[in-house]
Amino acid sequence: MHISEGVLSVHTLAIGAACAVIGVAAGLKKMEIDKVPRVGIVSAALFVSSLVHINVGPTSVHLVLNGIGGLLLGLKLFPAYLVALFLQVLLFQFGGLAVLGVNTSTMALSGIIGGYLGRCIISSGKPPWLGGAIAGGVGVVLAGVFTALALAFSGDVFVVTAKLVLFAHIPVVIIESIIGAFVMTFIFKAMPSFVGECKKWE
Repeated sequence: MHISEGVLSVHTLAIGAACAVIGVAAGLKKMEIDKVPRVGIVSAALFVSSLVHINVGPTSVHLVLNGIGGLLLGLKLFPAYLVALFLQVLLFQFGGLAVLGVNTSTMALSGIIGGYLGRCIISSGKPPWLGGAIAGGVGVVLAGVFTALALAFSGDVFVVTAKLVLFAHIPVVIIESIIGAFVMTFIFKAMPSFVGECKKWE
């Protein structure tokens, strides 16, 4: 769901950059030394998941995994996404440096919201797979909405593309919900202590 360079207006780029700076600062403040390996693993997963993508106008469709990332990391998803997207720009020219802030903000913020909802479901005693499914699905839905808004705010010419972005991600929402359910089922079997972590927000 990368937005290409030369597409967004200056004010949209500025808002996205400011949001990314605030988010990354908050995430780094929350990052204890023992959580660094988890952040690195999630960042690597985010990097790999979006390597196979289909172009849709000035953006693209691919696996996102931001909701699961938000469930696992909370606010630390911001620095994880910044590293993943920066490496994609550097190595594969996906997106671009000018839109790095917007891409980081749209993906991380949506993932954090989805992850928070997933944690609320799990901490309330519901099955872990349900929290993972909700986190995965909501993360993609909101990422599509935020990306579409960024395009729509940059000019009427992108309104049609913004609608196409939302429509194109419907299959991704379903797939990510299924992946989220499987991932959280596995994590709770392999790491039962995560139940306690879901009762607090990091």
